[in-house]
Amino acid sequence: MKPNSIILHSTATKYLSIEEDLKIATELGFDGIETSKFKVQSYLETGKTKVDLSALLKNYYVPGFGFLIDIERHGADSVSLFNEAESLFETAHLIGAGGVQILTGPVDVNAVLEFKQFGKSERYTGVLGLSKEEQHKITAANMRKLADMASDYGLILYLETLSWAPVSGISQSVALINQAERDNLKIVIDYWHCYTSGVTPEEVSKLDKNLIYGVHVCDSLPYGGEVPNEEVLRDIPTGEGVLDLKEWTDAVKSTGYNGWWSCELFCKKQQEEDGRTVAQSLKTTLENLII
Repeated sequence: MKPNSIILHSTATKYLSIEEDLKIATELGFDGIETSKFKVQSYLETGKTKVDLSALLKNYYVPGFGFLIDIERHGADSVSLFNEAESLFETAHLIGAGGVQILTGPVDVNAVLEFKQFGKSERYTGVLGLSKEEQHKITAANMRKLADMASDYGLILYLETLSWAPVSGISQSVALINQAERDNLKIVIDYWHCYTSGVTPEEVSKLDKNLIYGVHVCDSLPYGGEVPNEEVLRDIPTGEGVLDLKEWTDAVKSTGYNGWWSCELFCKKQQEEDGRTVAQSLKTTLENLII
């Protein structure tokens, strides 16, 4: 990895195959890709083998592979969590990924909305309704076990606490990692999740650079303090929203961090446009911010 690597995120080319992503990354001069289990699954469902997949990605830098959701699953739900983790970690190792992204939940924001309104939901609710102490205890214990599993594959786990989830924000992320006590647990700085969970650039600037595994550069529409709806608030081209991308980027860089930066995108209009054109625009934006 070269310092300040610029990475193509699979959401920027949402409807393209992993093979197309690699072609675009190569043609446009990205330093690597952050791909998803969905694109990997689609590739394998065509009849291609895991050997083919490994060969395809052999010469590419893949810092991250995502993602494992609802990591606070407990009780009977924990069986599915650790089964999914084992499969995901095995695939990440196969493609030469450096890390796997893990997410707090519920990943379904509707569960949070329903729980807030009615005090219950028929959807998966995770640790909603529990005390903060219990939420942290359960999540950190799972993270500890997941980190041990990932370690067997030589993987970093990079945590993103979703801003609508009960466990969210930078301070809670750091608390979970400290409680889990595993060296292969890090965080990803996602500008949107920071913004909508009340985190400021100043708070980011005080982080230990060694805790930061990667950065998701992204934008937002105005947020008024309600339960944040990603589908609505992130539907904006990067650089055209309300976030001061330079301020956020400077805050990260002030920690001394110089790792990889990924151009995550949730703008529906851009995802329907030509993938190369969108990827080039995002790469230019990242270069202007970072280099």
